[in-house]
Amino acid sequence: VQLQASGGGLVQAGGSLRLSCVFSGRPFGNYAMAWFRQAPGKEREFVAETSWSGGRTYYADSVKGRFTISRDNAKNTVYLQMDSLKPEDTAVYYCAADSDYDPRRKSYEYDYWGQGTQVTVSS
Repeated sequence: VQLQASGGGLVQAGGSLRLSCVFSGRPFGNYAMAWFRQAPGKEREFVAETSWSGGRTYYADSVKGRFTISRDNAKNTVYLQMDSLKPEDTAVYYCAADSDYDPRRKSYEYDYWGQGTQVTVSS
């Protein structure tokens, strides 16, 4: 399995970015997909997760109402639409996959990880 994340960049506070993560190697629809982020000097933290069909989603309190996770199973891709960005959203963002939908699990319990994409929000 491979996960390829993209879409990061530099944006001003209040702006928007959309991250993408392309999944390959197994049937995409069999996997719940999640986004995590890690800021310098901090632990990796959960951002959002979506179930196999996209019918269920779950967000960290810090991004609820500003970020939207979605997926297109025809394109084997999960997205993270990030609006009203804040400087504290600056981090490397990672996508992850697991055969079970469980947004409360620990990060090390996910089956697969992609490489990160850097998001920098300037004030």
